[in-house]
Amino acid sequence: MVNRVWGRLIGTLAALGLMAGTATAVTAPILVVEADSGKVLYSQGATDPWYPASITKLMTTYVALDMVRQGKISLDTLLTISPAAAAEPPSKMGFKPGTQITLDNALKIIMVKSANDVSWAIGEGLGGSVEGFADMMNETAHKIGMRESRWYNPNGLPEPRQWTSARDMAILARALMRDFPDQQGLFSISAIQYGKAVMANHNGLLGRYPGADGMKTGFICSGGFNVVATATRNGRRIITVVMGQPSARERDIKAADLFDYGFSQSAGWTAPTLEALPPSTLAGPPDLRPYICDKRKPLPVDEGPGALTASGPAVNGAATQLLGSATPDATNLAFAALGSANVRGRTLPPRAPLQPIPVWTGRDPAEGAMALAREEQEAQASKQAAHAAKLEAAQRRRADAKAAKDAAREAAKQAAAEKAAKARAAAVTAPKPASKIAGKDKGVPAATSAYTSVEPAPKAAAKPAHKPAAQKPEAKPPAKKAAKAKNDDS
Repeated sequence: MVNRVWGRLIGTLAALGLMAGTATAVTAPILVVEADSGKVLYSQGATDPWYPASITKLMTTYVALDMVRQGKISLDTLLTISPAAAAEPPSKMGFKPGTQITLDNALKIIMVKSANDVSWAIGEGLGGSVEGFADMMNETAHKIGMRESRWYNPNGLPEPRQWTSARDMAILARALMRDFPDQQGLFSISAIQYGKAVMANHNGLLGRYPGADGMKTGFICSGGFNVVATATRNGRRIITVVMGQPSARERDIKAADLFDYGFSQSAGWTAPTLEALPPSTLAGPPDLRPYICDKRKPLPVDEGPGALTASGPAVNGAATQLLGSATPDATNLAFAALGSANVRGRTLPPRAPLQPIPVWTGRDPAEGAMALAREEQEAQASKQAAHAAKLEAAQRRRADAKAAKDAAREAAKQAAAEKAAKARAAAVTAPKPASKIAGKDKGVPAATSAYTSVEPAPKAAAKPAHKPAAQKPEAKPPAKKAAKAKNDDS
């Protein structure tokens, strides 16, 4: 038992050691603010620098709407997807370079789908370049009172120089409500529909927490799961900012607990304002990658209703200590401010039915429908071409396999024929056994030349030698002479 306890403690300390120099001093930023007054109901690490991820798109949206308010552009302004925008990684719509989309549809898409390609197109289209738009973001942030934010891109993809804080994001949320009251529906769209595809909002509080009406979620490994959320109850609106959570589920549950706490509190005259919160002592944002994105597990995704952390128990334990803090004795606040152990096993109710808002490419729905029809035709033609190419490749493979088999069979036959021919040639040229060279008398040694006749003996001479009894009496003298001649030749 003692060994198991020490094992868990060592695992936790090892995980904490991955973030050298921060240890338990780092807390997950949490902030609860009364929207109308800007009074702070609860704060934790509210001015600490943090990686914003896709809540950056709230800043992008403010700059765009501010340009519309100034009359520089309109919501019908067309934006073009450039090759650079199309190359941005997911989440994205996947539009081809050259596709055009109105600013109105672009803002709906980035608020719901959190499309990085569309956000990039907004930056390029409105700022002349992403760098130019980032300058506009920084100028606007300074104008509305954001102190800790530094912007370098319009979509929130990983950029080590891009920081914000919970306090700054609450200031931005209040500015969006105050300066663009006619655009509040933009932040509470439950889903968009592009053609036949329906895409739900990543904000897992919408349709699940009573009164939730905005705003935006975000996730990258280094910053964890973030949300800037708003909810209204009995005419009172609360802003909740939660950052650095290990999963979308925990982020949503903690935000819901903070809403419950906020609606149960009243902002007294002693409550501080956002502007009065003290600056952070941290020189830069902590990197949560070792805690959020365990290389041994699938990468977590920012889809509020169902995303889970990729970290194992040891890492979760480390994150609980790393991101925990002492809190007041309010039950909801304690649940929200402490680590993941306090939300284990908890979940929000099922999401209400989606109410998709249509979006399209081009100037209007008719143009978008035509473009979508062309895309579908091209996709179908491409699919058919790919299928035909697959069949052709399969037929080619079968033909090649048959040809190879036939060639192998023919080669085997040729090899067998050549082998037989060589065997026959070897049989003809090979020296004959001595017994066959000696003649019919196999008993006579072949090397004995005395018994080997070079020329065959005359038949007349041979007959007397083998059949002397058959000779006539009167022929005896000639026979004797022949015998005598044979003996002389020997």
